[in-house]
Amino acid sequence: MSSIRREWRGAVELVVETDQGPLPALAYVAVVGRPHVGDWVLLNTTTLTLELGTGGYAMVVAVPDRLPADNDGPGHVVKARYTPTQTTVLAVDEQGSPHHDVLRDADDIGGMPVVVADLHSALPAILAGLRDRRPEARVVYVMSDGGALPVWFSRTVAGLTDAAWLAATVTVGQAFGGDVEAVTLHSGLLAARHVLNADLVVVTQGPGNLGTGTRWGFSGVATGEAVNATGVLGGRPVATLRLSETDPRPRHRGVSHHSLTAYGRVALVPADVVVPQLPGEFGELVRRAVAALAQRHRMVDVPVDGLLDALREAPVTLSSMGRELDDDQAYFLAAAAAGRHVASLL
Repeated sequence: MSSIRREWRGAVELVVETDQGPLPALAYVAVVGRPHVGDWVLLNTTTLTLELGTGGYAMVVAVPDRLPADNDGPGHVVKARYTPTQTTVLAVDEQGSPHHDVLRDADDIGGMPVVVADLHSALPAILAGLRDRRPEARVVYVMSDGGALPVWFSRTVAGLTDAAWLAATVTVGQAFGGDVEAVTLHSGLLAARHVLNADLVVVTQGPGNLGTGTRWGFSGVATGEAVNATGVLGGRPVATLRLSETDPRPRHRGVSHHSLTAYGRVALVPADVVVPQLPGEFGELVRRAVAALAQRHRMVDVPVDGLLDALREAPVTLSSMGRELDDDQAYFLAAAAAGRHVASLL
């Protein structure tokens, strides 16, 4: 390893010299320990080889000459199970947790709003729209396991936490590294309400997502399942539409088929589907595309005036699929509109 570029919560970005030249790499300190300049490191270069847009790093698998200390902390819930880097955590809902008694019979989140979105990049935009009206709201982010498993991969979460836009994070399923760990999305939502005292929750997958160009083969299916979990637990689901004016793939222009499938087929309980009031032909295209969702859901038209200014105040870079705010305003405005709507529910 030749140098350390930067650090953020849970992660160290470094440069590793290889036979193919220098490579950017990422180490999760809690998993592999803290690399030092001059250390030999074992790398997984899959994301670089496949040129995955969200990747961009080789991943440090081990620092052979500087192994991390044995994990002798509390907890017996294993995440990233049966992989070489499986991680033991203290889950908020397990028997050894100090919060087990609170969650043992918890079954309701008391009408708490839960904003769900397909992509991780929607998170700061949702918060920008919320904070434009309710900056004091206590927001907990619940990260599902459809994308990155360690929350430490997300510089967005680190930046939003440092800026006090997020009060806490919960990692659920196979995802790990949050302020609170939970076994399922359901127990994660309950923990957000009853342990972390959230006013509202935002649920997205971690950075990155998986899509196959088929109707059902995409990780965003979990968006509809998050609507169901919220409804089952007595919360108020708020559905964020994934929009784009500039995505080169026809299935994602206008309203993405991910949103139409997840909310139209997977979500079985009513949600507030937020429709941003976008002008012109594109706005009309969006309204026509989501009309069928009104058979099951509450369609909520939300004005977008002032939201661009709110988005520009975000403390982190707004970027989705390589496109920043001015490259695809509709995407970020749709997420900010969901935040504006949830502000009206508090």
